[in-house]
Amino acid sequence: MKSLGRTYAGLPVLVTGHTGFKGSWLSEWLLLLGAEVHGLALEPDTDPSLFRQLGLAKRLHHMVADIRDQEAVRAAFAAARPHVVFHLAAQPLVRRSYQQPQETFATNVMGTSHVLDGVRTCDHPCVAVVVASDKCYENLEGGRDYSEGDALGGHDCYSASKAAAEIVTSAYRRSFFLNDPGKRIASARAGNVIGGGDWAEDRIVPDCIRHLQRGEPISVRNPHATRPWQHVLEPLGGYLELASRLLEGPIPGEGSPNDAAYAAFNFGPGPESERSVQDLVEEVLKSWSGAWENKSDPSAPHEANRLSLDISKAARVLDWHPRWDFARTILETVDWYRAAADCQSSTDFQNLTHRQITLYPASSSNA
Repeated sequence: MKSLGRTYAGLPVLVTGHTGFKGSWLSEWLLLLGAEVHGLALEPDTDPSLFRQLGLAKRLHHMVADIRDQEAVRAAFAAARPHVVFHLAAQPLVRRSYQQPQETFATNVMGTSHVLDGVRTCDHPCVAVVVASDKCYENLEGGRDYSEGDALGGHDCYSASKAAAEIVTSAYRRSFFLNDPGKRIASARAGNVIGGGDWAEDRIVPDCIRHLQRGEPISVRNPHATRPWQHVLEPLGGYLELASRLLEGPIPGEGSPNDAAYAAFNFGPGPESERSVQDLVEEVLKSWSGAWENKSDPSAPHEANRLSLDISKAARVLDWHPRWDFARTILETVDWYRAAADCQSSTDFQNLTHRQITLYPASSSNA
């Protein structure tokens, strides 16, 4: 990964979903790079939240709005006049999508179209990275890794909404941006992202931490499900690199620019990090003593048992490679949560988070 400071220093950047887990980490990294960061999102929906722990509301241009509101999105573009957009705002939880299917589709599909229309109608050069999900693929659970050209689909409403958002992104790119030298967009599909500061419901690492902090056994509802676990800094580094390449010009080609998947990229871990939920929990317990118990529920809503990504395109085209292996990923994650217990101020949380951001680019691949 090349130095990103030269790319982002002084650059106006709009991050949608900046109050979420990944959005907070990305905003903090962009601030370290010297970017002029504008954020558009709802207020954090967890307490605690990394956004508040880092004191980000006072350190960037904080706009509170719903991406389902097209006029609010247009106003955010007018205020920020961004040269780069990172679209992370989403309803991100599979199990919540069973409870709130309409909200999930409205946010993930129409919200994405509103953001892309903001890029289309702005009167200055602008590039955008639309952050998707590995769950956008029609997962047949056949044991192979999914590549960018594979069929899109989804068993649950969350997965289907992310597949639909990919189709919207491809349609905007091919309809409006192929012949506009100042506008370029791409999508980024990441695996299961973990790291310090995630406090969301129904995610395994926050669940682990909450149980361990209370001195309770960790309840595991799907211990044999396999996921491509990666530290949050891994895909964020990919997004930053991808946007940097878009600023330079068209992405070096693989196939025709008219292909639907031409500007889609997978950012996942190496094969060594494709582990079961049980493996992850037991790795956490190496750094934080405790126990876990199997709480499998045969009547629970469907969740995929296995999903993994082929990341060879990102390696070939962007020279992007994962840097932290499974053990390092879990260690850095648990270390953040343990150190957070001693943080007394937003400055303490910033220093803790900066340490990992600084460590990451200095790490060799798969270190």
